Parts: sequence; C-alpha cells; structure tokens
Amino acid sequence: MEQPIATPFELPADVIALVPMRNVVLFPHVLMPVTVGRERSIATIQHALQAKTPVGIVLQKDAAVDEPGLEALCQVGTIANIVRHIASEDGTHHAVCLGVERFRIEELVEGYPFIAARIKRIQENAAITTQIEALALQLRERAIEILSLLPGVPAELAHALQATRAPSDLADITASLLDTEISEKQKLLETIDTEARLQYVLQIITRRIEVLRLSQEISERTKEQMEDRERKYLLREQLKAIQKELGEDGENDQEIAKLHDTIAAAGMPSDIEEQTRKELQRLQRMPAASSEYSMLHTYLEWMTELPWQLPEEKPIDLHAAREVLEADHFGLERIKQRIVEFLAVQKLKPQGRAPILCFVGPPGVGKTSLGQSIARALQRPFVRVSLGGVHDEAEMRGHRRTYVGAMPGNIIQGLRKAGARNCVMMLDEIDKMTASAHGDPSAALLEILDPEQNSTFRDNYLGVPFDLSRVIFIATANVIDNVPPPVRDRMEIIDLPGYTQEEKLQIAQRYLVQRQSETNGLQTDQCVLTSEALQSIVANYTREAGVRQFEREIGRVMRHAALRIAQGELQQVRIDTLNLPDILGPEKFEHELALLTDMPGVATGLAWTPVGGDILFIEATRVNGSGRLILTGQLGDVMKESAQAALTLVKARASDLQIPASVFDGIDVHLHVPAGAIPKDGPSAGVAMFIALASLFTNRPVRHDVAMTGEISLRGFVLPVGGIKEKILAAQRAGIQKVLLPARNRKDLQDVPETTRQAMQFIFLETADDAVRAALNPINRNAAATADLILV
Repeated sequence: MEQPIATPFELPADVIALVPMRNVVLFPHVLMPVTVGRERSIATIQHALQAKTPVGIVLQKDAAVDEPGLEALCQVGTIANIVRHIASEDGTHHAVCLGVERFRIEELVEGYPFIAARIKRIQENAAITTQIEALALQLRERAIEILSLLPGVPAELAHALQATRAPSDLADITASLLDTEISEKQKLLETIDTEARLQYVLQIITRRIEVLRLSQEISERTKEQMEDRERKYLLREQLKAIQKELGEDGENDQEIAKLHDTIAAAGMPSDIEEQTRKELQRLQRMPAASSEYSMLHTYLEWMTELPWQLPEEKPIDLHAAREVLEADHFGLERIKQRIVEFLAVQKLKPQGRAPILCFVGPPGVGKTSLGQSIARALQRPFVRVSLGGVHDEAEMRGHRRTYVGAMPGNIIQGLRKAGARNCVMMLDEIDKMTASAHGDPSAALLEILDPEQNSTFRDNYLGVPFDLSRVIFIATANVIDNVPPPVRDRMEIIDLPGYTQEEKLQIAQRYLVQRQSETNGLQTDQCVLTSEALQSIVANYTREAGVRQFEREIGRVMRHAALRIAQGELQQVRIDTLNLPDILGPEKFEHELALLTDMPGVATGLAWTPVGGDILFIEATRVNGSGRLILTGQLGDVMKESAQAALTLVKARASDLQIPASVFDGIDVHLHVPAGAIPKDGPSAGVAMFIALASLFTNRPVRHDVAMTGEISLRGFVLPVGGIKEKILAAQRAGIQKVLLPARNRKDLQDVPETTRQAMQFIFLETADDAVRAALNPINRNAAATADLILV
C-alpha cells in the first residue's frame, strides 16, 4: 500500500527531489525499475507521487555511504518520471522510472525530508552531422549484432533499436543495454556531446562483441572435443570387438598378467581368491578409459598386497625378552612381570588367543615404548595406529567402494604397512575417539578387539573377511573412564601411574642424558650433568608423572653446553645445581608446604589427576551469618556432598571434639579450595574437609607434614578411595612425610615403590576420630578461650 506524505512540498522550478542510487545509472529515454529502502529516498518517491513531479536519479560515488552529501554524489544525473509504483511489505518501494533528460547538480537545498538539489537542465545539441549519422548507423548494426550473440534476448528489443532514429537516443538506449562497469555508464551519462558519446558507446560495444565471439568459439571447441571423445569411445569399443573376434588380447595384457601372478602368490583363502579372480575378469573386460577401471585396479592391488599368509613365527626367548624390557625401561617391575607372563603364554600356546593389553597412565610414562619393547621381544613388526581425534566409523572399518576415493580402514592400512599378519599393533590414544554423525568408531573396535570375532573381521572396502586373530593388539589411554564400558570389557587394564623422583633420576642417568647428548651433537664426556643438578631439575623445574618435560629441560641444558662448546669457550661443560638458574631460569615450583601457616582451618588433601597425583589445600573459615555452608573453588557435585557430610559430622561429633554447641549459632561456614579456575570433583576429599572444619571449630592447626585422602560417612567411618600410588607420589614430591590413608587401602601400598614406603610414614584410618588424633595439633587452651570470647 502506498503511504503518501500528508502535505506535499512546493519546490522551486529549479529544485528537484533526488533519489541517490548505489549501482544504477538511468539514461534518458530508457525505462528502468529502481528499488529504494532508505527513508529519505522513500520520502522523495512519496513526494513525487503526491505532487506529480519528476525526480532526479543520481549515482553515489561510494555505495557504502547511507546518508550521502554533495561530495558523495555524481554531478550529472537524469530527470525521470515515475510510471509505476509499488510498496512492499518489507518497507522497500519499487518504482518504474522513465528517463527524460540530463541535469547537473549545482547545490543541495536543506529543509526537506528528502534530498533536494538546485539543478541545471542540460540541453543537448540537436544538430546532426554526416559523421554523427555514420556513427549512429554503425552503432545500430553493432547493437543488433550483439543482441544476436546473447541468448534469450526478445525480438522486440531489436525492433526498438531499428525504430530509434535520433542518434542521441540510440546512444543512450544502447548504453543502458551494455553489461559494463557502472563507472563507464556514468561516464557515458556525463558525455554531453552526441558524437563523442556515440564513439564511446561504439568502442565499448565493439569490445563486448569480441569477448562474446571468443566465448562462442570456446564453447563450440569444447563441444567438438566432447564429440571427438565420444567418437573415440565408439571406435575403441569397435576395436575391442574386432580383437575379440580375432582372438587377440587387449591392450592391458601386461597389467592383467601381473595381477594374475600376484593373486596366485598372495596366499589368499580359496573363497576369497575365487572372488578376487572374478573381479580380475571384470577388469579385463573393462576399457582402460573407464572411471571404474582405476578404482577396480586399486582394489585388486590392495587385495594382493595384504599379508594373507601367516609367516613363520620365531621362538620366544623369555630371557632375551626380559633383557629387552630391562634395557628399555627402568622400574615398572609389576608391568614388566605381566609382559613376561604374557610372552610365556604365547610361547607355550602359540595358536592361542592373546589377551588385549591396555596400558593406562598419564603422558610420558612409557606406554608406547612398552609396546615397541614387546614387538622387539617377539621379533615381530610393530605398527602404531593413532586413534586420537578419530570420529568416523569408516576410519576403522573402511569406506565402501561405491564412494569416490574410498580406502580401507586404519586396521587394514596398518597391516599392509606392517607386512605381517602376526604383527604387534598399538592402538594409541584409544580414549580420544569421539562419536559423531558419521557413527561411533569405538563400536567398530568391539569386533576388532574381541578374540572370538576378529578372526572374521570384515572391512567395508575389502568386502571379504580378514583374520585378525594372530595380531597382538596393545592399546594405550590416559583416562580409562573415557573408554566405553563394552570396549573396556574386552581389554586387560594395566595401570602405569608414574615415577618417583628416584626413578626419574635413574631414567635420566640411563637414557635421557645420553639421548639428549646425541640429539644435540655432543659426545658423551663433553657435557657432564651432575646427579645433584638432575635432582634439582626434577624437584624444582618439573612436576609431572612422566619424564617428557624432564627430558625437555635436560635438552635445554645440553643446548647451552653445545653453544659454549661450538663457540670454542670450553672443551667440556660441567653443569651443577648452581648453574641451573642461569640456564633454565628461576625455579618454577616451590614446596607447597611453605604456603601453610599455623592458622586453624587449613588441611592438605591428596587428589588424582589424568597426569598423575597432586596435593590439594582445603581452607575453612567462619563468619557471622545464618548457618549457611558456602562452597567455592569450582567444586563438582560429589565434592559438594562431601562438604555437606563433613560439616554434619563435625556438628554430630561436637561434644567429642569439645566444641560448644553455641559455636554453630549465627555463623556461616565458608569452605574454599584454591585454584578456582580448575574444576575439581571426586569422592576422596571427605576426610580432608572434615579435618579442615574440625581444625576451624576446635582452633587446633593441622600438622604441616600431614596430607590425607579418603571419604567419610555420616557414621564417622573412613571409606576407601582410588589412585593411592599417584597420591602418595604427589605427597612425596611436595615434601610431605606423613600420609593418612583409609585402612581398607592398606593393600594398595604394595604398588608403591619400596624406597617411597621407607621414606614416608603411613597412618591408616578406620574412623574420623583416628583422623583427628593423627592430623590435629594438641589443643591450645588459651587460644580456644580467646576464640570463644570473640564468638560470644
């Protein structure tokens, strides 16, 4: 619906309302639709409709300007009459405008809701010379020619050009039809002289005709090539029929014969070999130019290159295998014993189904290198399949051959790379797989890792069963909880919790120092790194369960030595503890125990993380309030429930702890776990929270050298938790001498290295009262009385 303005404005004779256009140039004697959406342009259209006056169509210099001024507008435009007008529901207005004559803007006139300008109408020279007539005649012929080259042009347009007699009008109409830059059209509009405008339009249209002719020639040439390809295909088919009649072989004899021989030598099962030969017959009947030829040829190459035959297995020497494990790894006695047992079973029953081992532990503890050691001990090829980030089931089972670029899955690709059906295949980072819209890759592992099913594993690309029963699969993971339970059920989980400081020192002296010396081009005796320096790097520059960061720091020391030796300063560099700050910078870690004070309400807990253990401070305080429990530090639901249970237990044991009942009236208890940016959760902080609250209300500080773990119940019993070895190693790294453990976790101490057990004291807790006696200092009567007076 049209919405005209209420009162039309009376404009002087030399003033006209303007419609700035972003990418439209209107020529006189040309009918063109325009669309406006800006408020001032809509006001111009409404004014012209109400006052029945023409408008000025003018081009903007910069299309990005929403409110153009005089400097943003071209100086020459076209006066146009609005022939038809439609207002859309979205607020835009569409108008069909008929160009009348050119004008030049002299100045803008303010005071109107639209852009108004004082203009000067441009009168064209009506004189027609012989030169102008000749140019017009040539332009008309070229315009009709370009219309014949364009597809879908109505015949009425050519008749309109024939009927246009005035050279100036012919130039304007032809210019409006040209597919050229908007700047060129504006230049044509500003060219007042008829002869010059005819020459300019003729120049542009001549160039466009050459482009259209060239495009038409390219199209015809392409069509000829396609016809030639079809003709060659027909001739090739005829040649093939002639060769068949003559009993002659085709052009692919050599390739077919080679594939025939490789199929015979591959050692496939009879049914699979029969199916493969059928595919070979299809390939023989297929023209080499066919798109399916290369796909089928690639498939047959895969089938012939897979290790179908089981190689002769070498006898297993358990003594040599143990030596390999000892040479490659220090510590990990229980894991190495399990591997030797695994090899012993393989020796006694070579055809038996081997269990699937899964090494679980933080980064840098030697999971992948253990798999390589097993392969060395068995004298079998080793292949690693990385599963980190795999989110498509086809990456495990392969793509179907109907897809372009199809390939077998990672398992079959690994077997082809290993070249042996009894290889050791490591499925690395099995916990990093994710499900997506393309399927769940972990579901494909169910068949691969099941000894009852993997003898007939079927890859989608191969389309035939392949026997994986002789492959020794070894998986690795950082967090076993991320592995789906059905997959976890098919594997034997072996934990690699981490190394003690003594073990890291031994690993560095046996492996890391020598490896980094060779990496940095040093001889064995050119850089001497003392044991004290290595201990300082472990204690003050790294904090990890594995040894990767430790090795990086050793590498930095070796590079420093290499620089000094390469510059000729020294022939041998000796690095001691005093040299480390100059090389590695200030110490990165300090003992957390130094952060503790004698203030009651602070307890040290032990936590398990995916990269090993860590210590955890729990702080408690009380303020005036209404009895709320305030929890901060990004605690999960389990830890929040532990805090609630701990506070309830403290209140229930108030008389035993010699806490007056009035202490809990009119206060809020705030429990905070520092490092609030790190989410924390797990069922092992109950004892530490109980001790922190008991310390707060009894005003008895917690002993500095004590750390604790365990969960509590409302009856006061201490419940067992997991990750004992990781937590104890974390306590040792932090310099803690005494650890409080649930009594039911006593059996887990056998996993802790003997040196650590000898260096630390362990107190086993049955009830919360045991924790209070072991963790809190004796009560300070004077301080307690002072605290009671303050609360009163």
